[in-house]
Amino acid sequence: MRRLILATALLFLIGFLVWAFLPRPVEVELAEVAPRTLEIVVEEEGEARIREVFTVSATIAGKLQRISLHAGDSVIKGETVVALIGPAAPILLDSRSRAVAAATAAAAQAAMELAHAQLAQAEATHEFMTSEANRAIALYEKGAISQRTYDAAILESKTSQAAVSSAVANLVVREKELESALAVLRSDKAGAPGRCCVEIVAPVSGRVLRVVTESEQVVQPGAPILEIGDPTNLEIMVELLSRDAVQVKQGAVATITGWGGAPIAAVVERVQPSAVTKVSALGIDEQRVKVILALTSPKDQWNQLGHGFRVIARITLWREDKVLTIPVGALFRDGAEWAAYVFRNGSARLQLIQLGERNESVGQVLAGLQPGDRVILHPSDAVADGVSVTPRADGDASSGQN
Repeated sequence: MRRLILATALLFLIGFLVWAFLPRPVEVELAEVAPRTLEIVVEEEGEARIREVFTVSATIAGKLQRISLHAGDSVIKGETVVALIGPAAPILLDSRSRAVAAATAAAAQAAMELAHAQLAQAEATHEFMTSEANRAIALYEKGAISQRTYDAAILESKTSQAAVSSAVANLVVREKELESALAVLRSDKAGAPGRCCVEIVAPVSGRVLRVVTESEQVVQPGAPILEIGDPTNLEIMVELLSRDAVQVKQGAVATITGWGGAPIAAVVERVQPSAVTKVSALGIDEQRVKVILALTSPKDQWNQLGHGFRVIARITLWREDKVLTIPVGALFRDGAEWAAYVFRNGSARLQLIQLGERNESVGQVLAGLQPGDRVILHPSDAVADGVSVTPRADGDASSGQN
């Protein structure tokens, strides 16, 4: 009896050891190969911007009055006065410039006094010549002088009259020169009564986007004052890598997200034909191409979207319904070919696959698999062709298209 018990225990121990060292099926996660909607997209950060932004600039040099408008205020084309520019105070003279100006004024004063003297001389000469002409006329009428003497007296009288007119004109010129010289020295107060201002009106209707120059100050022609645009006329600008931009076609649909509101529908309006070099965060030179998107959703869905807001643009490059797809988590390389492990009769079977289009979630199966096949997701090193596998207790994994 004792021997029987020992034999039974030994047999039990041997059976236990055999069971313990037998290979067990590898637990795996499965996914189904099935027709799905496959969409190839490119996603990139972009910027919302107003199509036409007008920068209002100073038209003349002068003193800009303080701007009363603020960002967000509405303006009407040709009616709203956005800025006033008046005369600026004269330039301050240093000691040298003031000395030169004072000398110029003194010279102008002396020239005016000389002009007064010349006028007095001309008037005296004219008075004398007029008397001589009157005597010549009286003598000529009596036949006491010749015709030549008479004509000479009349000529001298007219010449003296012309000299008086010339002296008067010269005096006026010297007076104006003196006024000009004194004006350089005269101090002037900005904003004196009677000064006029140039009004700058809004070139378009819309809203003030940004006030560049708000405080009162002296400006030069062309100095920017404020920016105006129509917030309802928005577009999206995205800078794509050149390798992605070549796949984007005009009219491609897109979705705008990441701006704080509901997704907005858009279409590609144009792809610019040139690229610019940008440095990435990793210090790598990248060729970026600007792609412009037009918003197609109703305006009331994006009326809170503003100029310069950050957005995320998701542009569809390719889309097709009912495409046989496999999750990318099941794919791996077998030499130069794509492959996957198919779950068949409790074992993993290596299957070569021909792929078509692919995104970050699923790939298009052109050959090698059939609808309803179940493939192993993320196979470990323990999975090989012919190895026994068993699905995990949580069941098959599902993989859809984002």
